[in-house]
Amino acid sequence: MKKIITYGTFDLLHYGHINLLQRAKAMGDYLLVGLSSDEFNALKHKQSYYSYNERKTILEAIKYVDEVFPENTWEQKPDDIQKYKADVLVMGDDWKGKFDNLKKYCQVIYVPRTPLVSTTKCKEYLRAFIPR
Repeated sequence: MKKIITYGTFDLLHYGHINLLQRAKAMGDYLLVGLSSDEFNALKHKQSYYSYNERKTILEAIKYVDEVFPENTWEQKPDDIQKYKADVLVMGDDWKGKFDNLKKYCQVIYVPRTPLVSTTKCKEYLRAFIPR
């Protein structure tokens, strides 16, 4: 079984996220998603619209996703790759080169981002019309 692993915040799920998950799943048999915890987001000076548990529930409902686990630090990726026996790390190409150090553990593939969609733009829209 070929295992694929990816990471992200996956806040305000949109078709760009679905495209990434679909492409990642197509590369193997089992897709693992490291989902940024609320605490990790705080360390990155980010705040998600939805909580970790809400985002996890959404991701688990997507047919391409087989397993979701918390991402708590940048440094945990090598351990995760080994723990879950991942064969391929898939990340958006906005991260190109940032995870090349993980090539000693698995294949690293950067996929193109979906044009004209971003969580940042979704958040800006929501803040203007639907305050939480």
